[in-house]
Amino acid sequence: EELFDYLTSVYSPALTQKRKLFDILLRNEITIAGLAAHLPSLASHLIEQQCDKEVVESAEIRIKYGGYIERERQMADKLSRLERISIRTDFDFNGLTSLSIESRQKLSRIRPATIGQASRIPGVSPADINVLLVYFGR
Repeated sequence: EELFDYLTSVYSPALTQKRKLFDILLRNEITIAGLAAHLPSLASHLIEQQCDKEVVESAEIRIKYGGYIERERQMADKLSRLERISIRTDFDFNGLTSLSIESRQKLSRIRPATIGQASRIPGVSPADINVLLVYFGR
């Protein structure tokens, strides 16, 4: 009820049941400043904790984009692991018939030194990278 006017003003759907502020803040149009303007208890808490504007903005970004940030971190970790898997310079890609013909041709021509390099070659699909990972026992 306390947030009805705020949600309406930012064209956000009304709440049909109790929600944590965290969950409400996940909505694109909702901000901590907007919530604090309509929830005196939140505003006073931010003042008591001496939260400056940068801290509040940082918290809001972490809440709103935490899932994306974590996904990107996992992708970076995966790419880092792929960079550590070496491919012998004399490896015969044509011998892996489970690779697409295009991938075999490009891998044979470019001769990547690691699986990570191979994954960045246009035309080498994620399925082909998985074939290489299975072949190299990863």
